[in-house]
Amino acid sequence: MNTSINLESVKMQLNSLAQFVNRYKAIAFFLVITTLYGFIIWRINVLSTAPASQEAIAEVEKAATQPRINEATIKKMESLQDNSVRVQTLFNDARNNPFEE
Repeated sequence: MNTSINLESVKMQLNSLAQFVNRYKAIAFFLVITTLYGFIIWRINVLSTAPASQEAIAEVEKAATQPRINEATIKKMESLQDNSVRVQTLFNDARNNPFEE
């Protein structure tokens, strides 16, 4: 049994390996890019269909505050409505059709 390593045979094997890699490097690059693209698309699909946690829902509800109107402002508007016929008409029109300007 010959246990010594011949340097020339190692060089020839490395040379043939380099030729093989050079021959198929475009296909290997295409396969790597396609695999990465497929993985990214799969992760997007998985993460976009994930349900929201209860903590996230509670945090969003906490951040969304309801607008508050000062009580004095409400009373002022009601007194204006009572005093003017034109304002009463404006309020009634707005109640009947809120999307009309």
